[in-house]
Amino acid sequence: MITRRDIGIALFTMSATLATVAVTYSQGNIMSSSIFDWNQIEAKETPTGSSRRFFRAPTATLDELECHVTTLKPGESSHPPHQHPEEEILIIKEGMVESLVNGQMKRVGPGSVIFQASNQMHSIKNVGNVPATYHVFSWHSPGMLKKKAKN
Repeated sequence: MITRRDIGIALFTMSATLATVAVTYSQGNIMSSSIFDWNQIEAKETPTGSSRRFFRAPTATLDELECHVTTLKPGESSHPPHQHPEEEILIIKEGMVESLVNGQMKRVGPGSVIFQASNQMHSIKNVGNVPATYHVFSWHSPGMLKKKAKN
């Protein structure tokens, strides 16, 4: 026998679920499967080299997924050592870089992967005599953008 209490709990659960779905989809367009052609992404000049932004959008499971490609001129750093809550993966496409990871500077070249953990100091510098290019992937897990906005 279904009681009024059972109906109340079912209605409450359904309302909470719909509210969660509404909030998720109101955050912006959810990125679907896509292809981003290197030749169609504009390279924007920066004081240290150039940058190509491929995407920065919410996905079905993340508040935000971001990918850009940075090219650093020889001897240049993208920024001073810093930290942030989101994690990042860098994939070195070409050149030689030096990266601060776990308090140590390490040199790596093409094909190398750098993982920068949440809230750990990191940096990257082109230590070669040709441009260094690397892909950056970062993400904000659910709720991270709201926490970041409050700080």
